[in-house]
Amino acid sequence: MKRMAIALMIATATTVVAPLSVTSAYAATDTQATVVNAVNMRAEPSTSGKIIRLLKKGEQVTVVQKVNSYWYKIQDSQGKTGYVSTSSQYLQVSSGSGASAGTKSASGVVVSGVNLRTSPSTSSSVIRLLPKGETVTILSKVNDYWYQVRDSKGQTGYISTSSKYIQVSGSVPATGGSPTVKPVPGSGGSASAQIEKVIATGMKYLGTPYEYGSNRNNTSTFDCSDLIRHIFLEGIGVKLPADSRSQGSYVKSRGPVKTDWRQLKRGDLLFFTDYKGTKASDYAGIDKSKARISHVAIYLGNGQILHTYSKASGGVRTDSIAGKHWEYRFLFGGSAL
Repeated sequence: MKRMAIALMIATATTVVAPLSVTSAYAATDTQATVVNAVNMRAEPSTSGKIIRLLKKGEQVTVVQKVNSYWYKIQDSQGKTGYVSTSSQYLQVSSGSGASAGTKSASGVVVSGVNLRTSPSTSSSVIRLLPKGETVTILSKVNDYWYQVRDSKGQTGYISTSSKYIQVSGSVPATGGSPTVKPVPGSGGSASAQIEKVIATGMKYLGTPYEYGSNRNNTSTFDCSDLIRHIFLEGIGVKLPADSRSQGSYVKSRGPVKTDWRQLKRGDLLFFTDYKGTKASDYAGIDKSKARISHVAIYLGNGQILHTYSKASGGVRTDSIAGKHWEYRFLFGGSAL
C-alpha cells in the first residue's frame, strides 16, 4: 500500500513539471501584463523547461495564451515568446482583459493576398503569403503602416494595415511609445538586428533640441550628422564620421548607392542637398551627382525618415519624404553597415 502511494506521488509530480503539448486547449488572450517580481521565461510550460531569460520587475509583456492554471504563453518586450507562471506573485494582468475568459482583443480577415513578414518593413523576409479569407489575430498596431499579427498556424509576423489587404474587427491594441516605429527583435549579430538597435536608439531622442554644430560628447542637443553618428555609436558601437559629407563618402565607399529613395532599405542613410524651395521645379537643373551634401537622415521604411534639421521643427522627429522637398533634395542613400 505504501509503495502504491509513493508511486502515485511521483506520477503526480511528473505531470506538473512535464512539458505540455502545444495541442492543449489554450485560451487566447492577447492582453498586457506587468512583471511584479522577477520571473523566468521558459521555452516550455514546465519548471524543467529551458530558461530563455529573466523577466525584470516592471517589464511589460503580452499574454498570448493561458495554457492552464499554472502557465501563460507570453511575448516579452524584446519580441521573444515563452512561458511564465500565472501566479499573481509574478505577473499582474490588466483588469478586464479576459486573460481567464479567453477573449480576443481584435481579429482581421485577409481580403486580398498579403505577405506576412519578419519585421515591419517591406525589405524584411517574407514568412509566407496570407491567402484571401484567412483570419488572423491582431496583436498590436506598430504604426500607421503595420500590424503585428498571429496567423492561423500560430506564426507571428507583420502585415500591412491597408484596408486593401485586411478587414479588422474589434479593438486593436496599441504598442505604446513611439507611433512611428517599433523595434523588431532579431539575433544579436545580424545586420537587421543591428539596424533595429540603431533605430530604437534614435527613437529615444525624439524631441531633443536641434543645435547646429552640437557637441559630439553629449546628447542634450543634436544637429543632423551628430544624431546619426550618435545612434550608431550608442546603439551598436559603430563610429561613423562626424559630419554629413564625410558620412556620405563613407557610405559610398562601402558599395553601390541608390539615387531613388524608394529602393532604400530600412536603416539606410539618406543624403540631401541644400533647401531651395518646396516645389520639384525649384531643384530642376541641379546636377545631383556633384551637388553638395547638407543633410543626412536614416530611413525607417514606408516613406518615413528619422532626422533633425532646425530649432523651429522641434528637433529630432520623423517625416514623410514623398512629395515633399525632402524628395526633391534627395541625392543618394545606402547602408552604413
